[in-house]
Amino acid sequence: MSICRWTEKEKSGSGAAAAAAASSASSWGSLWGGDTAGTAAATPEPVIMSQAFEVSEFNMFQRGSVRQFLTAFTRIFVKRTAPGKRNAIEHEGYVVHVQMRQNGLAGCVITDQEYPARVAFSLISDMLAKFWEAQSGSWTTIAENSLSFAPLNQAIAEYQDPQKADKICKIQKELDDTMEVMHQTIDKVLERGVKLDQLVDRSNDLSSQSKQFYKTARDHNRCCIVM
Repeated sequence: MSICRWTEKEKSGSGAAAAAAASSASSWGSLWGGDTAGTAAATPEPVIMSQAFEVSEFNMFQRGSVRQFLTAFTRIFVKRTAPGKRNAIEHEGYVVHVQMRQNGLAGCVITDQEYPARVAFSLISDMLAKFWEAQSGSWTTIAENSLSFAPLNQAIAEYQDPQKADKICKIQKELDDTMEVMHQTIDKVLERGVKLDQLVDRSNDLSSQSKQFYKTARDHNRCCIVM
């Protein structure tokens, strides 16, 4: 899961997030022995302020690539979610759940298709509320992936069991039922003529090794419950 910022400042093209993504890919590429992607020109990208992952289903040699893959997909689909909207983008056994507040604060959770969308969006809603309570005075200046947000780490464990999590959601009553959830396919979300594989190839979040892993993982249709 990720908590992101996609305000007019980021959309204006400062390039800070893109530069951080390139640095991140370089670091992971070095760690896992792959070449980095990072020759693409900087483009406006959402800032991922905090992340938590559950990738224990994958072996230790794949986990770095999986984290990069989740980061890249988060940026791709947060960028394509309008303020005040929720998107559930389905693709090859995965669902990318994104909720964007009017002010540009966004949350993203990636699950398998069996995971209840209502629970996923309850998780996002709850994390955004807690994040806002803790960081409302400084969130516009938080650097790329620089914040360790304890509620994220706790929630990524608690929400692995959707039945247990659903009880938590009902108690919290944080979900705004008046906000429509748009269930869409990849082709409907992306710009005309743009393919997901093209965005993966261009992503500064991914090393070349991770791009190859994406193709392999896609072919084998592997996923965790909540990541």
